[in-house]
Amino acid sequence: MKSICFYFQVHQPYRLRTYRFFDIGTNHHYYDEQQNRFIMRRVADKCYLPMNQLLLDMINEYGSAFKVSFSISGTALDQFQAYAPDVLDSFRALADTGNVEFLAETYAHALPSLKSKEEFTEQVGIHRKKIEELFGQTPVTFRNTELIYSDEIGEMVAEMGFNLMLTEGAKHVLGWKSPNYMYTNAINPKLKLLLKNFRLSDDIAFRFSEQSWGEWPMTTEKFVGWLNEIDPREEVVNLFMDYETFGEHQWPETGIFEFMRALPARVFSHSDFTFNTPSELGEKLQPVSAIHVPYPISWADEERDLTAWLGNELQDEAFDKLYSIREKVKKCQDPEILRDWRYLQTSDHFYYMCTKWFSDGDVHKYFNPYGTPYEAFINYMNILSDFMIRVEQDKSSKD
Repeated sequence: MKSICFYFQVHQPYRLRTYRFFDIGTNHHYYDEQQNRFIMRRVADKCYLPMNQLLLDMINEYGSAFKVSFSISGTALDQFQAYAPDVLDSFRALADTGNVEFLAETYAHALPSLKSKEEFTEQVGIHRKKIEELFGQTPVTFRNTELIYSDEIGEMVAEMGFNLMLTEGAKHVLGWKSPNYMYTNAINPKLKLLLKNFRLSDDIAFRFSEQSWGEWPMTTEKFVGWLNEIDPREEVVNLFMDYETFGEHQWPETGIFEFMRALPARVFSHSDFTFNTPSELGEKLQPVSAIHVPYPISWADEERDLTAWLGNELQDEAFDKLYSIREKVKKCQDPEILRDWRYLQTSDHFYYMCTKWFSDGDVHKYFNPYGTPYEAFINYMNILSDFMIRVEQDKSSKD
């Protein structure tokens, strides 16, 4: 029997308000509350609530035969509590079924794995506690921000006590190998790896409603047919995608909800696939080999690298300046400073500074509140300047 592993990423950043140079030192409020509330309610009504109900209905219909997994960022959880408690209740209902696994990640959907082992470990610990508090599960599977992974990052994850991690099945890493097996970290073989099947995942996440696509319209018959064409020796198909695929990226009018509702029945009647959570696969499957990833990969853009967030002068200056003050921040006692420190690390802020406007341009414009990457940089650096003043003042008051 082969497995299908559905993993959905749920994330919303705290979007920053327009913050001008003259606000520095006088106004410490950084967030666009109206926009954050509006977007959360919009995505809740279009995606989270209807899709959670659909999954709950499917679990009630198929019992333990149908399972999925989620990673929900701490910033999304905080916004559920502030703006959409009904969404939090719907995720709790899914957790109560026992058929849904919740994964660990960085609390702020941030990039400390690239800069600070201590901050990386601390954020993951805070996120694990939040998942335990809200859903009664202790996460045993790890998913890094944007599926970012390297041999070194995997080693850090293993040191945190995880034995399973998700990442991208990048072609330039796998070469001739298939993503449809379990692999291990090249440094610490105790860490198992599940790799995204990006072709089949992206058929749902990106191409589902694309009428110029040669396979449009996508049907469950067609999709299960592709599953059946996979080499019988291969063991698992990992379908990893943003949860906002359902109802937000792919509107209800595309038929995306009907596709998902009908998929399990077609899988059960016309294939030998089962549905499993990552932790179940961690116990069930034996790794076939290690994969060597000396340089970080991600699930973003054509290159599957870090250039969506880091690499241009704007991104690197903002990122380096932010992490240069970590030691000072850790000496602060003000809970609002510590909260803002997390929220300012969210990867979206650096994503908005991306200057790649070619094949991936439309993706980078999605929910982007800025007209240009330069506007995003200036706004962020103004806020960071004020934040640094607050850190110095708090620190000096303790000296």
